[in-house]
Amino acid sequence: MADHAAFPTHASLPQIQALAAADMAAVDTLIRTRLASDVVLINQIAEHIVSAGGKRLRPMLVVLAGQATAADARAGADHHQLAAIVEFIHTSTLLHDDVVDESDLRRGRSTANAIWGNAASVLVGDFLYSRSFQLMVELDRMEVMQVLADTTNRIAEGEVLQLLHVRNPDTDEAAYLRVIERKTAVLFAAGTRLGALASGADEAVQRALYDYGMNLGYAFQIADDVLDYTADAADLGKNLGDDLAEGKATLPLIHAIAHSDDATRQRLRAVVEEGDSTAMPDVLAAIHATGGLDYSRQRAFDYARAAEAALAGLPETAAVAALRGLARYAVERTH
Repeated sequence: MADHAAFPTHASLPQIQALAAADMAAVDTLIRTRLASDVVLINQIAEHIVSAGGKRLRPMLVVLAGQATAADARAGADHHQLAAIVEFIHTSTLLHDDVVDESDLRRGRSTANAIWGNAASVLVGDFLYSRSFQLMVELDRMEVMQVLADTTNRIAEGEVLQLLHVRNPDTDEAAYLRVIERKTAVLFAAGTRLGALASGADEAVQRALYDYGMNLGYAFQIADDVLDYTADAADLGKNLGDDLAEGKATLPLIHAIAHSDDATRQRLRAVVEEGDSTAMPDVLAAIHATGGLDYSRQRAFDYARAAEAALAGLPETAAVAALRGLARYAVERTH
C-alpha cells in the first residue's frame, strides 16, 4: 500500500503532464502511425488536426485511469491503443462539428473546413471514425467494442440533439445537460472506464472511473461554456461569442433568460433565434445582472466535486492525485 503522504491530494497540471508524459509520447506515436493513408488529402487534413495539439485530455484520461488501476501502476500497450481510439473519435467529431457550426477557427488556427472545404472535412472525419473501429477490432475484446460502439452512438445522438436546440430560446438547463452528456461526458466516461477495464479492474472500479469521467465531462463543458463569455479570444483559440453566433444557448445565457425581467427576456430570446453575435454587450449585461456566470461556475464546481468523490474508494496513488487534479483544472482553467 502506498504512503498517502507521498502524493499530493490534487496534482497540478505540470505534475499531471509529467506523470503521463511517457505514455502520451507512445500514444502520440501510435496516432501518427495509424493516421497514415495513401490518400494524400487524408494525410494533409489529419496532420493539420494532430499538429494543432490541444490538451489531449481524453487520451490522457485513458492512460491515467490505466495507471490508477494497473497492478504495477503502469499503462500498457492496450491502454495506448485505447487512448488513440478515443482521440480519433474525438477528432472526427471536431471535424464534423466545425462543418455543422460553420466554424473557421479552432485552437487558434483555421479549421480544416475553412481550408479544404466541408466535403473533405466530413469525409476525413468519417475516415477517422472508421480507423478507430479498426483499432478496436485489433484489441479483440468484445467488452471494449461494446463500450465504444455504445459511446459513438450516443455521441451521434448528441450531435443531432444539439442541432434541434440551435436557435431555440426554449432550451432549458435540463435539455442543455442532455446535450453535454452525449456530446462530451460519455467520451470522457468511456475513456476512464476503458483505462480501468484494460488494467483488469473489477466492475465496481470500472463503474467508479466511469462516474468520475462522466462528472468530469459535465464540469469541463460547463466551464468551457463560461469561457465563451469571459476568456481572452487569443487564449481561447476561437472567436468569442461563437456559441451566440451559432444560436446556441449555453448555461450562462439559459440562466439569464430564466431570471430576467420580461423585456430583457424577450430581447435575449430574439438574440438566440437570430444568432446575433453583435448583441454580445446586451447579452453579457443580462448574464451579469442575473448572476449567470457565477451560477454556471458553481454548477461546474459541483460536477468537479462529484468527479473527485467517485475516486474515494481507489488506493491513494500519484495517478489518482492526477485524476483529482484534472477535476480541479477543468473548472479553474482560463482557456
